[in-house]
Amino acid sequence: MNALLKLSRRIDALTERVGQAALWLVLVVVLISAANAMMRYTINYSSNAFLEIQWYLFGMIFLSCGGYTFMRNEHVRIDLISGRLSKRGQTWIDIFGILFFLMPMAIAIMVLSWPVFIHAIESSEMSNSAGGLIVWPARLMIPAGFLLLIVQAISELIKRVGFLKGLCPDPTEKPNALSDEEELALAIKAQKGEAQ
Repeated sequence: MNALLKLSRRIDALTERVGQAALWLVLVVVLISAANAMMRYTINYSSNAFLEIQWYLFGMIFLSCGGYTFMRNEHVRIDLISGRLSKRGQTWIDIFGILFFLMPMAIAIMVLSWPVFIHAIESSEMSNSAGGLIVWPARLMIPAGFLLLIVQAISELIKRVGFLKGLCPDPTEKPNALSDEEELALAIKAQKGEAQ
């Protein structure tokens, strides 16, 4: 189990690097968008390629950060049942969800999107827009993004089993961080204090 936990830490480090790189892609998208808007309104020039590269980069950000979001426990949860259970019960629900929902879905999407990517490369598929870009990089993002999610799901599965065995801390705990609800409550209290 210790070797698996070490593997999990390496996966988490990779996921952290991917997430940090995606933060820089947000800046790149904003700069491209601003440049495109400035050119459109100052010299009356616009390019479909600029629009499409924004879409490609946004897709890359979204798909590459699935695992990052999962690792940081920032994904959407519906705690209708698990919120009433102990941490061990919640962990068992997480394990069940990873094994029987997340992994099959992610593997299916990754496998089914691969031939679409291969076809785009082999056919040299281009965008239908005038001046548009080649399509295969956008098609590659889908299997690559889901591969990153699968790898992080393996790490999360290892951490949850490690938690059940008492070998690691609860992977769903956010260290010294307030929940969204707690942050909102503090902001409301601060606002009330300023109003008085």
